[in-house]
Amino acid sequence: MTQRDDVLGRSVRSAAPYALVDRVRDALAASHGARRVQLFLADYGFTVLTPYDPLPGKEQPLSLYNSPEGRAFGSQEPREQQVRHGDAVDHHLPVTVRGERIGILSVRLPGDRSTPEAVDDLTHVADLLGHEILVAERDTDAYQRARRISRLTLAAEMQWQLLPGRACGAEEFAIGAQLEPAYAIHGDNFDWAADAEQLTLAVTNGMGEGIQASLLSNLAVNALRNARRSGLDIAGQAALADQAIYEQHRGASHVSTLLMRFELATGRVEVVDAGSPQLWRRRGRTVERVPLEAQLPLGMFEESHYEAQEFHVLPGDRLFMVSDGVYEAVSPEGEAYGERALARAINSTGLLPAATVPRAVLRALAEFRKADTTDDALAVCLDWYGRPDADSPTAPPLLPSDPGPTPPARD
Repeated sequence: MTQRDDVLGRSVRSAAPYALVDRVRDALAASHGARRVQLFLADYGFTVLTPYDPLPGKEQPLSLYNSPEGRAFGSQEPREQQVRHGDAVDHHLPVTVRGERIGILSVRLPGDRSTPEAVDDLTHVADLLGHEILVAERDTDAYQRARRISRLTLAAEMQWQLLPGRACGAEEFAIGAQLEPAYAIHGDNFDWAADAEQLTLAVTNGMGEGIQASLLSNLAVNALRNARRSGLDIAGQAALADQAIYEQHRGASHVSTLLMRFELATGRVEVVDAGSPQLWRRRGRTVERVPLEAQLPLGMFEESHYEAQEFHVLPGDRLFMVSDGVYEAVSPEGEAYGERALARAINSTGLLPAATVPRAVLRALAEFRKADTTDDALAVCLDWYGRPDADSPTAPPLLPSDPGPTPPARD
């Protein structure tokens, strides 16, 4: 880190939580002659980029797909745009933290100062800003408020606050996830946590609608976190959450859950299937549902017993988890979405990074439905890279008691 970088970092970190962009704007004006600095944030539905502090006449959101800023967001690469009738250049820099795509920092520089070295500096500033935004959100609503193009329901507010993020990346894996309808979700949720040895991933679906479903999912996710942080294995985590939900609701409400633990060094996976979320795998060009032994949803009966099954993932595998709001969707004509359509959607997004796959699949689902719906839909995508020295089988069975895969869907 250069002395200038260190000075900039201290300056931004000392800014008020809501004034990070102002501090960056002042710093870049002084160091690079920046004529304009603006932050755009991806909205909850991943459809537009909203300006954090809109300039006069620039209040409208930008398309995430048909604007220079949106293309920089999608490619996750800096993009340049020559300003009309002038010598200035707009630089659009992705603001991303450990795989979590936050938005775009747009900086206008004089043409003679738009050098490769300047782009490197701006990229560093965008990375710094992203980290500081995540810290600042503890103390201000400014950034979350700017992400909204409409009002969230109270149930959706509770669900989004519960999430770890919408993407995460490490040497061994990359994860992307999305909830729909983004501004009115109620029962579906996901959670993950990783350390040096393992990744734990949970997909939950609380029964019911509105606040009832959101409260139920909140109880389940926090019970699973409590058990995980206590050091319990995933069968123990499921059992503890099951008891917590049953104690509260006495079997009247339950939570469908898919709970997975990945051993980072080997690709060995333990899984508890306690309800409706489905697990799919794309290996090469073949997409197939991973058959799991169904166990009781959490909270249905007192002191249910859970057992983990095992399988292995290989480098290049893509796992896909969906709620029943995806595979049970129905078109206005009464046609069921079904497993074949889901397999086609997974295959068609094979070249996209994990962070963007769930949104792409849910967009295809929305086109199939052809109408607004309040049904929850959740999609989580995990790409497995493994470790170079991983010790795992070359062609492992899906599961020890595998009854055989469903017919694969191919390109």
